[in-house]
Amino acid sequence: MTTPNPNTRPRSQQIFRRALDVLVGGVNSPVRAFRAVGGEPIVVDRAAAARLWDADDNEYIDYVCSWGALILGHAHPKIVEAINYQARRGTSYGMPTELEVELATRIRRALPSCEKIRFVSSGTEATMSAVRLARAATGRDLIVKFDGCYHGHSDSFLSEAGSGLATLGIAACPGVPQALAALTLNAPYNDAAAVEKLFNENPNKIAAIIVEPIAANMGLVPPSKGFLQTLRDLATRHGALLIFDEVITGFRVCYGGAQSLYGIAPDLTTLGKIIGAGLPVAAYGGRRDLMDQVAPLGPVYQAGTLSGNPLAMSAGIASLDLLAAPGFYDSLEALSKKLGDGISAALRETNAPATAARVGSLLTLFFSRDPITNYADAKKADTKRFAAFFQSMLARGIFIAPSQFEAMFVSAAHTAADIDCTIAALRESLADVSA
Repeated sequence: MTTPNPNTRPRSQQIFRRALDVLVGGVNSPVRAFRAVGGEPIVVDRAAAARLWDADDNEYIDYVCSWGALILGHAHPKIVEAINYQARRGTSYGMPTELEVELATRIRRALPSCEKIRFVSSGTEATMSAVRLARAATGRDLIVKFDGCYHGHSDSFLSEAGSGLATLGIAACPGVPQALAALTLNAPYNDAAAVEKLFNENPNKIAAIIVEPIAANMGLVPPSKGFLQTLRDLATRHGALLIFDEVITGFRVCYGGAQSLYGIAPDLTTLGKIIGAGLPVAAYGGRRDLMDQVAPLGPVYQAGTLSGNPLAMSAGIASLDLLAAPGFYDSLEALSKKLGDGISAALRETNAPATAARVGSLLTLFFSRDPITNYADAKKADTKRFAAFFQSMLARGIFIAPSQFEAMFVSAAHTAADIDCTIAALRESLADVSA
């Protein structure tokens, strides 16, 4: 692999200058702008397996993987074949297809809590629709979310959210009416007692708890022992619904998602990222009695011209069939453990002021010596040191998320040699920023 030269990206710089003139901030999603890490973004030209090449032909080992969607890596031959085959048959119908039934059946088989499913086009659409359904089903207006958890950019979720808001330091988004913001109650992640207090203070008013079962938008923060079960118990006791936002964790941490990993059955689940092999698709699903309240069976309206898009359905079917192969997640876990162990060893060797977290193929390196259990802890991390670390890794040909508050993703396309190369670069970069 050739080492990128950050000073020789003239074509990328030229493209980004043009982008600044016609795109807001030169990008179509804020974190891509590299504002939190300095410099200008790499402009991607192509990708294959675990690698990206920018417009100047610099090569990088990719741990962003389209923000976790590409668990099989870039341009997997089976996925490309499925997309090409479907493209020749038509790219969009706006009508039912057998493909929708096939993908939904695979999802229900993996996540039995999703007795019925509705496909949408983005994770934001899925979470927004799930909350609307929860409010309709319970006749209540309030929802509980957790500081640092990101559930998309609909108005109900943009207070103390993670992901891009954390990266840019936005606590609450202008343009969200105060009357609507007041319907969202925030609690610290991993603090079940705070949730119980909210229920006691708002009797018979809370429609749902929505949670990332493994928080991955404030950096990776695993749930504490018993936290998810307590949320399940509280929701049941108070007549509220429990919504698992598995847009990142669904089919990522294991075939049945975090709900399978921890043995917790939510009432509603949102999915995205992986179920379309990186194409624009998401879904929400849950108990039959709840989902039957969605139009056309019930009065809860939600629609979308591109919902169930045949290209995405075809890619999703091919992807989930590959993920279901015996040993797939064992191999992915072995690669991820190798990287996680390498990070831990490098932290010890360099005495870097940082700590690491890993669940399956998701990892985060926090520049804080203290354990990270919630958003308040995560915000204490040294973002300037992270920025220096990011640039050092990029210069060594390793592309990680340009934010302290995002996760690294290992894909099945990464090799043991990729991991070794990454650990070597990481050790050198940690030494640089520690000094």
